[in-house]
Amino acid sequence: MTTQILLAGFGGQGILFTGKVLSYIGMALEKQVSWLPSYGPEMRGGTANCSVILSDESIGSPIVLKPDILAAMNLPSFHRFAQDVKPGGLLLADSSLIEIKSERGDITAHYVPVTQMATDHDLDGLANMILLGKLLAVTGLCGGEVVEAALKKSVPPRKAALLEANIRAVKLGWRS
Repeated sequence: MTTQILLAGFGGQGILFTGKVLSYIGMALEKQVSWLPSYGPEMRGGTANCSVILSDESIGSPIVLKPDILAAMNLPSFHRFAQDVKPGGLLLADSSLIEIKSERGDITAHYVPVTQMATDHDLDGLANMILLGKLLAVTGLCGGEVVEAALKKSVPPRKAALLEANIRAVKLGWRS
């Protein structure tokens, strides 16, 4: 089985980091993994997206054109990629920043106010991890121990103090 995931939003929202965590999850599950970041020239506020492929077989191309799963964290990303989700696929959207809904009847959509949830739970800057938690809960991709191990590998030593907050954010999304 192959799952193609596209994460998209503004630079600074943690899109590439989320993809990195998903990649470590895939490796822990002994999947073939591809992680392909894409971002604009701006340091913050520009566009960012990340293609992640998890597969039981070899991956021929790292490019995700028709995702099984789209996690959109801003309106421009929603407009750009929502129509590309495969029929039967999954759309996750940050409803704090995306006030519209997909009109497609052939996908499952979850609208979660992750940016507002991050603010409300003193987890500013971790809306991406809340959305990741929701993605993992909906897909059943893995359990909590695998996520924590992936986060431990993904959080750099200079930011080790943020590990527990990241874990809390994923758990919050899981329960949402």
